[in-house]
Order: sequence, then structure tokens, then C-alpha cells
Amino acid sequence: MQINRTQLFRASCLSLLVTSLSFGIRAGIMGDLGVQFHLDKTQLAEITATAFYGFPIAVVVGGFIVDIIGMKRLLVMAFIFHLAGILLTVFAGGFWTLYISTLLVGLANGTVEAACNPLVAGLYTEEKTTKLNHFHLWFPGGIVIGTLIVTLFNKIGLGWQIQVGMMLIPTVIYGYLFSKLDFPVTERVASGVSTAGMYKALLNPLFIFMFICMFGTAITELFTGQWIDVLLKNVSSNALLLLTLETGIMVLGRGFAKPILKLVTPQTVLLISAILASLGLYMLSHLTGGAVFGGAIVFGMGVCFFWPTMLGFVNTNMPATGALGLNLMGGAGMFAVSIYTIFMGGFYDRIVTEAHGDNSFAGARVLNATLVIPLVLIVAFAGLVLYMKGKSKKSAAAVQV
Repeated sequence: MQINRTQLFRASCLSLLVTSLSFGIRAGIMGDLGVQFHLDKTQLAEITATAFYGFPIAVVVGGFIVDIIGMKRLLVMAFIFHLAGILLTVFAGGFWTLYISTLLVGLANGTVEAACNPLVAGLYTEEKTTKLNHFHLWFPGGIVIGTLIVTLFNKIGLGWQIQVGMMLIPTVIYGYLFSKLDFPVTERVASGVSTAGMYKALLNPLFIFMFICMFGTAITELFTGQWIDVLLKNVSSNALLLLTLETGIMVLGRGFAKPILKLVTPQTVLLISAILASLGLYMLSHLTGGAVFGGAIVFGMGVCFFWPTMLGFVNTNMPATGALGLNLMGGAGMFAVSIYTIFMGGFYDRIVTEAHGDNSFAGARVLNATLVIPLVLIVAFAGLVLYMKGKSKKSAAAVQV
């Protein structure tokens, strides 16, 4: 068996591109779906949320079985889910077909991460956080491509069905590539860590702390990105371009992860990220006109490193948690986003109802309410920085003794 890690990494990036295209394109067509199928914001939120709870179901189940069935079989399942979800979306006839198709895409997206996160971490054991950042740059990268597709196709009069259908191209390519490649076993299996040892590592208080923090980092990044077109439509006539700008910043940041992580520790990156995300959300919810684009830039800088650095920190500092640890982190993040999205969809509709149909300030109020989350993360990550500093001093003292 010959393992070609470069080809495996490239195919992994392509599968993540499909995942992110689904986010970018769906964010851009939400308004059209609402109009065509007569859906209110609560119903749109329920449809959106299915992708976010389909993801954690798949990523957690995948985390439990990946060591047993292997990463290749998981990725075959992801391909089937993507294919079915995309086709069902294209031929959707209303709320329930959109609901089921979005759930299938969410299951596909979670299955991709369930296989590819441990694959990347195992292929590049010497620089896990850096390569996870490079892998995950294709998430904002796909959102940029997706939102540009929506903008371009809308201008030339091509409907949302064709926009969604574009995802079939990279889906078929990644399915073909993975079918031809050999896969290694997961790092946990290769290193001989027992299943019991893995479960014991998951009870580490530091893992539990990071697991809880993942709720906040995921909501801050993904809820805001997915709903930015709806929330800021009344603040800017180019609300979707705000998402493109924000995610473009994320692509650049993750691309430069290696030199950044040479200068500062991952926990310091997370603290700085929470500060910038808070500032960016405040700007997005309080500014208008061209100044909102400045808020999008700051916010993009803030959420840029959240997801891959959280995963990289856990797998580097607690490697015995293995693929399951990585996938529980991803599942926690997406589950939190799904619940929060449903709650905030209802909150948005209540604001509009109380204002007798005026939704001028509803989006800003939703973003302002969300601002509390990264503010709490600032405190949490400041504590993490101090804890890791104390831990490294103890390790240095032990070495000297």
C-alpha cells in the first residue's frame, strides 16, 4: 500500500470545498427560497438549522466508527450524501424537500470532516495546527466562490437551481479521486492507543473546557456567516458581498497560519481572535453604509482561526483523544449553531412582529445579542493562556530537575 499524502490532502481540500460551497450558495439563495416557496424567517431558520444538526450527527457517529471502518469508507458515504442532497435541492418543491435535502447535505458535510480532520492530522503529525488551518482555508474559500457564483448568476439571470447544481462538479471529482487512493489507518490506531485510553483522555478537564468553548467559537463564526445576507440586508445593499469579504479575509489568514503560529501560541491566537470577533460583531451591528465593510474585515480576522486552531490545539495537546476527540469538537460546534439558529430565527420574527412588520433593526439586534458570546470567549481564552503558561513553566522546571 502506497500512501500519497499530497494527493490525499488535495482531495480532502476538494471535499471540504463542496461542504463550504453548500454554505456559501445557501446563504446567497435564502431570500429567493423564501419568496418562491412562501417561507417566513422561522421556516428558513429551520431549513438552515438542519445542515447544522445533520453535521454533528454525522461527525459524532463518524468519530465512533472511523477507527473501525476506515476513512475511505466514510468518504464514500459523504459522496453519496452530497450527491443525493444536491440533486434533491435542485428539484425541491417546498419546505419539506428543502428540509430533507439540506439535512442530507449536512450529513455529507459532517462525514467529510469526520474522515478528513483525522486524516490531515495523521498525515502531518509534525505540524497539525498549521495543516488543519491550510485544510480549513477551503471552507471560507468555498464560501467566497459560492457567494460569487450567486452574485454572478443572479446578474446574468440564472436561477438558484443552477447555482446549487454547480456543486455537482467538485463532488464528482472528489469522489473519483478518493476512490483511487490508498488511505492510512488513523493516528490513534497507528500509535497503539487503546479504545479505553481514548475514552479516558476525553475526560480530561482541558478537553471538556475546549469542548464547551467550541459552542461559542462555532456560533460566532458560522451563525453570523450563514445569516449575514438576511440580517444586514437593510444595513447594506451589498449584504452578500460582506460575507464574501469576511470569508476572503479568512482564506488569507489561514493561508498564513504557519508564520503566525511560529510567532504566537495557538491559545494566544484564540484569545486575539475572540477580541477581534467581538469588535467586528459590534461594528457590524452598530455601523451603517460603507463602514459596515470595515466591520466585516475585522470580524473576518477574528473568526479566521477559530475552528482549525481549536481542533489543532486539542489534537496536539491531547493526542490520545484521537479522531473521536476531533469529531466530538466539530459535532459540538455544529450542534450549538443549529440550536442557536432556530432560536434566533424565532427571535428575528418576534422583533419584526413587535415592530408591526418593520424589520429595519431586526438584523442588528440579532447580531448585538450574539456579541455576548465572543465577549465570554475573551475571558475563557485569557484563562487558557494563563493555564498553558503555568503548565509550560512546570514542564520546564521538571526538565531542569
